[in-house]
Amino acid sequence: MWVLLQRALPVGHRLGQAGPRSQSCWKLGFRGVSHLQRAMRLVQFQAKGSAAAPRIGLEEKDGGNVVDLNAFDPSLPRTMRAFLEEGDAAFAIAKRAQESGQHVLPRAEVSLLAPITNPDKVICVGMNYVDHCLEQNAKIPKEPIIFSKFPSAIVGPYDEIILPTESSKVDWEVELAFVIGKKGKHIQESDAMSHVAGFTVAHDVSARDWQTEKNGKQWLLGKTFDTFCPLGPALVTKNSVSDPHNLGIRCKVNGEIVQNSNTNQMIFKTQALIAWVSKFVTLYPGDIFLTGTPPGVGFFRKPPVFLKRGDEVQCEIDELGTIRNKVA
Repeated sequence: MWVLLQRALPVGHRLGQAGPRSQSCWKLGFRGVSHLQRAMRLVQFQAKGSAAAPRIGLEEKDGGNVVDLNAFDPSLPRTMRAFLEEGDAAFAIAKRAQESGQHVLPRAEVSLLAPITNPDKVICVGMNYVDHCLEQNAKIPKEPIIFSKFPSAIVGPYDEIILPTESSKVDWEVELAFVIGKKGKHIQESDAMSHVAGFTVAHDVSARDWQTEKNGKQWLLGKTFDTFCPLGPALVTKNSVSDPHNLGIRCKVNGEIVQNSNTNQMIFKTQALIAWVSKFVTLYPGDIFLTGTPPGVGFFRKPPVFLKRGDEVQCEIDELGTIRNKVA
């Protein structure tokens, strides 16, 4: 079976073929777990119960207290997109704030928002896991399958997913997402990681009836209802992640594991996706890529299973964290 999977994948995207050269190149972009610096987990937040403008912070750890970066340095932007546009200077201030131990807010006093709330683009990738292709007897794509969500679909890591009255077939999809940190066009794979700010957890909520039966079977409308893109809990910077293409990825519905895989099943990795999409469009700081989902979605179960009001969906990825969204 392994040999068949390897042959099915496009050359350059086969699993487990990182030789000494590619491994050394990887180490240039990412530190191994034992060599990680203190993880930098960027968040957007509000004071709990407040309608004040968002602020930028750092989670001390997954689920931990939050360092208020705007209190540490009031000159910093108050949105993550603007923060990323500031580049290395903003990250240097964040690092100093992290090391200072100052302006730490108890977690109970803050509400996390999506780490990015106003991107120029939300770029999505279909059929990008080998095991997801196998569950639907689909051929392995030779090129990335790209679609989009509107930014208005984005909600926070603990916000509700609202079932639209227009759909009766709303499904779950846990996904690894990465966020662009530097503008670029026609980016080479060898330079792609320099354009990445970090990684986060995404839920590509999908209305299967609108994706597969209506709207000429174009995917956009089925993917972009309001609240159909929960993100978070944090934007984990790339040098805080051991290897984004070897992380456990899971989805639970009402506590039951429905998706359980590893990002090493991705067909087109981060670098390939950036190189491909940047042939067509300019990438800007804050742009979000959702990189595809593993097997276990409700649509391909026998019989199919869809979300209903009162359900709770939990999406989690090793090293990045967990998002939990009630269905309303």
